[in-house]
Amino acid sequence: MDDIAKLAAVSKQTVYKHFSDKEKLFAEIVLATTDRIDGMLDLVGHVPADADALEASLTRLARQFLAALTQPQVLQLRRLVIANADAFPELGASWYEQGFERVLTTLAATFQDLTDRRLLRCEEPLLAANHFSGLLLWIPVNRAMFHGSLQDSEADLDHCATAGVRAFLAAYR
Repeated sequence: MDDIAKLAAVSKQTVYKHFSDKEKLFAEIVLATTDRIDGMLDLVGHVPADADALEASLTRLARQFLAALTQPQVLQLRRLVIANADAFPELGASWYEQGFERVLTTLAATFQDLTDRRLLRCEEPLLAANHFSGLLLWIPVNRAMFHGSLQDSEADLDHCATAGVRAFLAAYR
């Protein structure tokens, strides 16, 4: 709390006036990051419905998705929330629901639209959205979680995006 008061150039009492304890301050800081998700929602909500360019469009989306979710500050925050999930389970659930779950729901709506246009075959669009993100994120994010930082180069991330989209389309096209 001393460090926060110093960084904010206020007294420690002022910090406590706004946040009754460290846990509330921690929760506010973590949940404040979910407002940055709007750009990601726009990204996954607009995949062009063009059969000839579907693979290219999904690959472009996949690469942007990976770029956003493998930023060092995003990985650090993810690690912080996971590390504190036992102590603050409601915070972890809220952060997931207000952030990544909203992205998955928007992506599911996009996949439903592409299914309606007969470009994909998604009986369960939300499951398809989870499969899509899993195919992209499993390798680089898990490697980063265990190594402490992103280990993958831009070429590695491009490869994950391309291979992930091909696997996704093999299942859902």
